[in-house]
Amino acid sequence: MSRVSALYLTLCGATCMSFVGLLIRLINEADGFQILFYRSFGMSAIILLVISLKRKINPLIVFKSIDKDDLLMGAFFSLAFLTYVFSMLNTSIASTLFLLSMSPIFAGLIGWVWIREKPKKIVWLSMFIALIGVFIMIGDGLKFSKTFGNLLAILSAIFFALGLVQARKSKKDDVLGGTLLGALFSCILGFVITLILDNGLMIEVNDILISLFMGFFTIGLGIALVTWATPYLPAAEISLLVLLESILGPIWVWYFLNEIITLPEIVGGFTVLCAVILMIYVNKPVES
Repeated sequence: MSRVSALYLTLCGATCMSFVGLLIRLINEADGFQILFYRSFGMSAIILLVISLKRKINPLIVFKSIDKDDLLMGAFFSLAFLTYVFSMLNTSIASTLFLLSMSPIFAGLIGWVWIREKPKKIVWLSMFIALIGVFIMIGDGLKFSKTFGNLLAILSAIFFALGLVQARKSKKDDVLGGTLLGALFSCILGFVITLILDNGLMIEVNDILISLFMGFFTIGLGIALVTWATPYLPAAEISLLVLLESILGPIWVWYFLNEIITLPEIVGGFTVLCAVILMIYVNKPVES
């Protein structure tokens, strides 16, 4: 695959993922766990299909290749998916996506503690700049009762970062197995808690279709496209291109549903994005 093709695939994947917030806003009655179940079901199916096609193996054989690294990644990613959905239900799409973009910074700090990869000084500077943006958005959240959702977005970013560090620790070239388990675990979690709460899975057909579409095409296809392009681009470039999700996501809900983006969200979000871009750009490998 050419570099240009990989760039387009990554941009297409990030664009697909940017529609998640809009789709969640289009759901009428389903609660977070019902959404999580159907969304994760669709996501599990598409990722399993992608793994089978990529590795050219039977879907049933995929599960035989699962190891403890995949299990740990899956646990972290499932918690990230859970907090991601509930964050969007409890705060603005803009705040969720801007705060979630801090994952690379958290990954740098967690990697230092967990796998002894000492971060460069730029990571500390980026973290300081990002925290300024976070405090701006948290302050806005206090004013508009969005603090819980904002805190969930930060938790989601941390869980995603833990999954990324575990993926790096495993030294695997293909981490789709861990992503698949993350989708499956969150699907089971949504199913079990929905039954415990006695809410049932029989919800509006509209909500089921939107949640399944979200799993199949926005998240599932988006992750598949980005993963497909990953071997052909430096990690720093992939990380920068995927930030398109955080930029487009708030635009879709503003344009189609008139969800207002407050000035503190814009300022705080821009500050966080600048911090992440600074860290990624300075840390990118020098080409010989």
